[in-house]
Amino acid sequence: MLRTRLETALADADGLAGAHCVHELWMRGEPPMNVEACLERLWRHAAATVPDWLPMRYVDWLPSAYEVCGRFRPERGGRSNLYLVLLDYRDSRDEPYGVYVGMSRYPPLERFDQHKAGIRAAGTVLRRGLEVLTGPTSHLQGVRRADAARIEEQLAEALRDEGLFVRGGH
Repeated sequence: MLRTRLETALADADGLAGAHCVHELWMRGEPPMNVEACLERLWRHAAATVPDWLPMRYVDWLPSAYEVCGRFRPERGGRSNLYLVLLDYRDSRDEPYGVYVGMSRYPPLERFDQHKAGIRAAGTVLRRGLEVLTGPTSHLQGVRRADAARIEEQLAEALRDEGLFVRGGH
């Protein structure tokens, strides 16, 4: 059923429907090479309509990141946003990817663009940042600054405890 929905989404160039299918396969533990092939096909057939929350590449620990991020809930609303950035360590580590945990008053994609442009940039994101992983932290947008600072630090530690290579999270 899920594969049929994915094929229909690809035929219709429906990036949103396809993203939901690929994401579901990923979260269900579909083998990496199958997820990578589905991602590649989706980006090739429907790039213009693929939502920002779907990563462009396979990361084996993404389900864990969702689970860990899901443990955190802000106490009140505000103007701060938490975000994760996928970091590229293929040249220097056995685990090819790491994650940067940050908070900002800017939306995550805008803040990532600032990092990459060298504006108040974390050196790690400037040099190694690949993309924002918006899905795991989508519920941590519009957070009171004090909550965001607390969650940023605790989230970084919780991701480290899951075995991820983490930067940021001051």
